[in-house]
Amino acid sequence: MTPIVPALVNARDLVACLVAADLCLGFIGYDLQLALAELALSVIIFLGILLGFPSPPPPPLAGAELLGLDYHFEKEIDAALSLISKHDAQNYELYETSLWFRLLRQHGFYVAADVFNKFKDEEGNFMSTLNEDVKGLLSLYNAAYLRIHGEYILDEAILFTKNRLASLLDELKQPLVILVSLFLETPLCRRNKRLLARKYISIYQEEERRNEAVLEFAKLDFNMLQSLHQEELKKISMWEPQAIDEVPEYLKDFYLKLLRTFKEFENELESDEKYRISFLQHEIKALSRSYFIEAKWGIEKYVPTLEEHLSNSLVTTGYRLLICASYVGMDQVASKEVFEWVASFPKIIKASSMICRLMDDVTSHELEQQREHAATTVECYMKEFATDEKEAYKNLIEMLEDSWKDHNEECLHPTQVPRLLIEKIVNFSKVIAEFYKYTDTYTDSKTTMKDNVNMLFVESVLI
Repeated sequence: MTPIVPALVNARDLVACLVAADLCLGFIGYDLQLALAELALSVIIFLGILLGFPSPPPPPLAGAELLGLDYHFEKEIDAALSLISKHDAQNYELYETSLWFRLLRQHGFYVAADVFNKFKDEEGNFMSTLNEDVKGLLSLYNAAYLRIHGEYILDEAILFTKNRLASLLDELKQPLVILVSLFLETPLCRRNKRLLARKYISIYQEEERRNEAVLEFAKLDFNMLQSLHQEELKKISMWEPQAIDEVPEYLKDFYLKLLRTFKEFENELESDEKYRISFLQHEIKALSRSYFIEAKWGIEKYVPTLEEHLSNSLVTTGYRLLICASYVGMDQVASKEVFEWVASFPKIIKASSMICRLMDDVTSHELEQQREHAATTVECYMKEFATDEKEAYKNLIEMLEDSWKDHNEECLHPTQVPRLLIEKIVNFSKVIAEFYKYTDTYTDSKTTMKDNVNMLFVESVLI
């Protein structure tokens, strides 16, 4: 069988890309260029050989994803997965079956969940022989969260694996116990990729069967990207730093600055792309109108029905605006039809907005009670359905999980817009899952958010 990946060609492309990035931005020195080039060659050959024979999907492919290296090999991974999708997984063990399912679903390929029926006994329960297979259980746990509506076997798989993995924590050794704890906290498909890469590098370097070239390349690659992000943050912080002193007459000042910012955006666009600003302006107006309605409800102490609240509060998440803004500079990938699609509030953006709204409202509800605020979905649910706070939380969290199912379903092929644009929406959902995991870290940054910001933008990975 001929390997899918032409390893040496890809190595040259990747090295050229890395060196070009350095020469343009001056982030890394010549010695680091050479180290990256040498390691890139080793990693490409290593993964190229593995991707050439993807039956079942090789574990290092998942490792490259966790280390944040998969963006270098997107075309090769897609080609490998296209081939893998045609394979019969009936003979795979639990770990391989779950990895096969997760990787394909994650990249938009639909595969049926009934592939997991083979792991059930005659009574319809997951086999007791799986109870000690920690690696397989964790793989199934992460795969199951890519469920869509009607996949009851995956609902059962989450309950089974979550309970079993939690009961095994005290028996596990390092670094496996850290990895299991990490995903029990938040499953893989809902984790921010760069933050996960930062954490997984520390886990991977403790593994006995680690590949040293892959590990070192992951560290250097993370630091290089961090340097790029640091430079971007510096440039953003230089935009009119004196604006903080101009807060009086804030509304007029804000409006003028907003218009100026739009003009700056427009000047950066090609002549056939300038129409995008009108879509962005439309989203700003829609968000402003919804903020006004929310403020009016707060002043009048009005508690709307849940449906009425969501018709407005899905807009006040700002997600439709942010997604539109993120597409403005995406060259030809984002056509006029794409912006019209965003403006129509499609199902996946609604699902992402619903995830944001419900996680925000449930997690920050206790804090919100300490200050004047408009009614949240929690108060609306309690009033409309005559429930207590605990029951409202429970049912809103069920709605949240249904929204994740909508979200997952809309990510499957064929998508209405290019997959690159879908992935941006997925990333917005992952960000909010991090912000509102246990508490409102968006409002109170002196929590885990401070540590996350340090890991991503301040502290480099030790080589």
